[in-house]
Amino acid sequence: MNQARSGDPADAVKTPRRFDAVTIGLHWATVVLILGMFASALLRGFTAGQEQAATLLHIHRSLGMATWIVAICRLGWRLSFGFLPPFPDTMSKVQQWLATASEYGLYAILLIQPLTGLAQSFTRGRPFPLLAWEVPSLMSRDKALTDLIEKIHAVSAWMLLALIGLHILAALFHRLILKDEVLQSMLPWKPSPRKTSASDI
Repeated sequence: MNQARSGDPADAVKTPRRFDAVTIGLHWATVVLILGMFASALLRGFTAGQEQAATLLHIHRSLGMATWIVAICRLGWRLSFGFLPPFPDTMSKVQQWLATASEYGLYAILLIQPLTGLAQSFTRGRPFPLLAWEVPSLMSRDKALTDLIEKIHAVSAWMLLALIGLHILAALFHRLILKDEVLQSMLPWKPSPRKTSASDI
């Protein structure tokens, strides 16, 4: 970790390790899109009007496709140009493996979940709006297949919620218990450098 040093070791400033700006931006864009997806799905369940329900479905479907696009960009950036801070020294190999596995699990669901939602729309056998376009009907209606894909979509949504919950708990554990810089490394704002004592150097 880079440190700014002064003549007095007690005044040394510890600079937090952070992901690169693109990774951070794509991460929080994903957060906003996921919140919008779940909010639109919940609101649709409480909406009695058919027109409002159709509008919310259009929003939900479009946010899902936007999430899919952002997830592809995130994964591509991560595997090519992204800067990944090293794990804290306090993390064991098992913890590092679990963190990596949960991260790729999130990527997998973010890539699969929107596609199952899109597949539902195709199996209904009628045109539907998506983002700024109208997607034509590509197949006849298949109710049995629609019901199956709908169940898969619902299960993967719960899996996504579970992984997000674990992700949040892990970040809070690092911040409140381990007191390392894992949470700060992904914040949308840059935390102020903290001074360290001579024992930290």
